[in-house]
Amino acid sequence: MTQEKALCDIGFIGLGVMGKNLVLNLADNGYKIAAFDLSQEKVNDAIEQDKEENKTDSQRVYGCSSYTELLSQLKAPHLIVLSVPAGEPVDQVCESLIGAGIQPDDIVIDTGNSLWVDTVEREERYKNQFILFSSAVSGGEVGARFGPALMPSGSPYAWTRIKPIWEAISAKVDPKTGKPIERVEPGQIIEGGDPCAAYIGPAGAGHYVKMVHNGIEYADMQIICEAYHVLRNGLGMSCDEIADTFEQWNQGPLDSYLMEISVEVLRHKIEDETPLVDLILDKAGQKGTGLWTAVSSLEVGCPAPTISQAVYARSISSFKDMRVTASELLQGPAQKTLSEEDKQAFIARLHDAIYCAKICAYAQGFQLMKLAAKEHNWTLDFASIAKIWRAGCIIRAVFLQSITEAFERNEELENLFLDEFFVEQLNTHQANWRQAVAEITLMGIPAGALSSSLSYYDSMRSAVLPANLLQGQRDFFGAHTFERLDKAAGKKYHVEWSSQERAIQKI
Repeated sequence: MTQEKALCDIGFIGLGVMGKNLVLNLADNGYKIAAFDLSQEKVNDAIEQDKEENKTDSQRVYGCSSYTELLSQLKAPHLIVLSVPAGEPVDQVCESLIGAGIQPDDIVIDTGNSLWVDTVEREERYKNQFILFSSAVSGGEVGARFGPALMPSGSPYAWTRIKPIWEAISAKVDPKTGKPIERVEPGQIIEGGDPCAAYIGPAGAGHYVKMVHNGIEYADMQIICEAYHVLRNGLGMSCDEIADTFEQWNQGPLDSYLMEISVEVLRHKIEDETPLVDLILDKAGQKGTGLWTAVSSLEVGCPAPTISQAVYARSISSFKDMRVTASELLQGPAQKTLSEEDKQAFIARLHDAIYCAKICAYAQGFQLMKLAAKEHNWTLDFASIAKIWRAGCIIRAVFLQSITEAFERNEELENLFLDEFFVEQLNTHQANWRQAVAEITLMGIPAGALSSSLSYYDSMRSAVLPANLLQGQRDFFGAHTFERLDKAAGKKYHVEWSSQERAIQKI
């Protein structure tokens, strides 16, 4: 290889869909890349696409046939980005780099969807061989190519080296409006704007935040899908009519990437003008991050029913054969036909239900991150996290500007339900939300995310919950004790339920 090739700025391992597009994004921003993949075909494909898109005469992406060659073509200290599947593949690459002679001051960035506890363990395991840094990436194929949302965490020293690169390739947002500054052409560079990349915290923090992002993503998708189900099966609307409704909603507070792509999916037809969505099997998959979010919410004691219900919805969808059999046995309500006036009124109420449920999903996600930060001694900047999510990522939405402003008003905000803006929004729309959920229930259409969100809202606004009876039950069968409203806080009591007198003991 020539001397020019030996001066690559960044090494890149893993040229799948996300990896290749990140490489092209880096190249657009002026970096020379030494690229490696176990598949030589993927390496060649990345080089050829870069040649086609490159507007200059200089080569920007160079292929390598081994880990040793990759290291030899990089400026020292080496900076290497991994885009490989989470789990064992990450460790396999790390061990291969150690075998190839990586040095202690070299930096390896894991950009996959690794479980955050694995990231913490890896940083400790490899600390004497190299610096492991993690950076979650959101935005899918297009985001990787033209500007993703990036959630980096780990060594502060490593971040000083990575920061200018990450800020260059990330999505950008207009700081006044909170709207994305779109970059859609190869070679295009955005001047100005807020970068959707900011240091999150110690090892694991970035992947934890990305995990919660994906949990919120699950919830947001499920909320939209439930609205589609209601409009399709409850009101008998066509896919084009639903797309028109979603498109109209996307002009207001529901403006989001997920609503936008839902319109695209609903409008897509095959040769005989059949909507594609009508031919897609109704079994949803998952890669684990939504499940991890739900599990973490249970571990830290943070209620996240909207997110958890979205995970359950995917699970129940997988039982297709059982559902088909049950559909022939179990009865639902008789279907009613609405007048056009009643139909439009219902659609307006459904809009408000979606908006309120969406607030619930984000409130749960941000509270979960806050409680996790306390448990793991992280200092998370929630206004900064909301800013990162305004563009580039899958849950990007105009809605996030309001969340940013909420945490700028109060850095210690415990839950979005306590912010003045969201209090006003929920109070204004809760009646329509409540009526929509009731009507959907009477239609017999499942809407777990919408209805569980309403239960969450009603629980949060209840000064008294029936946990008093629950504590009495627990004390009866297990002597678990309880506290009393009329006694000092923290003091425990137990009733001798098996005795005739049932005396109350102070424990």
